[in-house]
Amino acid sequence: MERGEAYGFSAVMSSTFLLSCLLFAAINRRQRGPYMDEAFHVPQAQAYCHGRFLQWDPMITTLPGLYLASVGVVKPAAWLFGWTGSVVCSAAMLRFINLLFSAGNFYLLYLLLLKIHQKNKAVSGFQRILSTLTLAMFPTLYFFTFLYYTDPGSVFFTLFAYLMCLYGNHKTSALLGFCGFMFRQTNIVWTVFCAGNVVAEKLNEAWKTELQKKKDEKISSRKGSFSDLMRILRFLIKYLISLKNLVTLTALTWPYIVLVTVFFVFVFINDGIVVGDRSSHEACLHFPQLFYFLSFTVFFSFPHLLTPTKIRKFLLSLRKHPVQYSLITVISLFLVWKFTYVHKYLLADNRHYTFYVWRKIFQRHELVKYLLVPVYMFAGWSFADTLKSKSIFWILMYFVCLLAVTVPQKLLEFRYFILPFLIYRLNIPFPSLYRQLLELAFYIVVNAVTFYLFLNKTFQWPNSDEIQRFMW
Repeated sequence: MERGEAYGFSAVMSSTFLLSCLLFAAINRRQRGPYMDEAFHVPQAQAYCHGRFLQWDPMITTLPGLYLASVGVVKPAAWLFGWTGSVVCSAAMLRFINLLFSAGNFYLLYLLLLKIHQKNKAVSGFQRILSTLTLAMFPTLYFFTFLYYTDPGSVFFTLFAYLMCLYGNHKTSALLGFCGFMFRQTNIVWTVFCAGNVVAEKLNEAWKTELQKKKDEKISSRKGSFSDLMRILRFLIKYLISLKNLVTLTALTWPYIVLVTVFFVFVFINDGIVVGDRSSHEACLHFPQLFYFLSFTVFFSFPHLLTPTKIRKFLLSLRKHPVQYSLITVISLFLVWKFTYVHKYLLADNRHYTFYVWRKIFQRHELVKYLLVPVYMFAGWSFADTLKSKSIFWILMYFVCLLAVTVPQKLLEFRYFILPFLIYRLNIPFPSLYRQLLELAFYIVVNAVTFYLFLNKTFQWPNSDEIQRFMW
């Protein structure tokens, strides 16, 4: 990092943290007590603060990583500054832990952009800082910086694990992956993603060697053709049935293999992935979740994905490959027909934006969910098109992890999309400065509207005196 870029990054990060602190103070003045899921998280953390580590709220479905991390920060701080009484583990103090995680995420996002795009010399320091600021302000993640939820810590440890993986520190990466798993069990998928990065790199090296032997450069340049995919599939089978190759891959990825083994042992002992209340978190094959994620990504990345050039290229692709797209349409319609699930929380809780998305769009008419299939197809094509700079093996590995982390979820919840979105956004080529500024401006507007609604547009349910607030 050059000195000018270092100064610029420090100034932007410090300014962002200061503004976040001011917003944090405003939110805590308006909402002093626990809100929504904080009603479970805050008392559990307070029990840990008082040394009651065997006490557990059966309504909590995640492992105690958030509470352990909170006690590990709050208790030494209380001793150092002489804090006593209820302030030590108050709701505000616990929420501040996520503000610290948010600062850590800001730094990690910058380091990841620096590492992933290190070969692109055309990218300026200003662009890297701007992209970091934009991703740190990603609305769904930024909102939960100010509440005591698992998301900022979950993102922190997962991004940290990814960074260590890219630098080849796989033992450290697996250890950080375990920390991420302790925040949210589904983060084990991103441990597999880190291992997949290693495997994809080795496969790509072997594939290039294969191409050089055959002196067939056309294969690598036409990733989308069916014949190339079949060749790649045959290559994968041939590579993976080799005992020598398997031993090599195992030697490289053994820390991740150990962690995944621990995960399966946990699932066996726990009789499932969810701890606590399982009735509301049943796994199912909810394939439209992938379509919702793609639409979510297009919405938040519209400066990159929803452009006239992209639309023209998509229409040209439709014209060139009518049979393939017809088959994809039929499969998508079938998946929407047979695998659409509506969680009871989605229909019952009018505090979440997803309630209004579902009511205003999907519940307008029974046919709406089918009419949206062309939108999903464009979203999927545009999404994949922006990743074409990555190797085919990286793309396959990422899509497998994307399916694993989205499809089993019955509840449509935007928080579940945060990590797959960030990893996608980190890996696409740097957009133009204009598009970066447009993306940042859009995020700022969305955040401003979200916090305005949360703070000022409160309401009450007929059977409750509690103040309710809109949120992600």
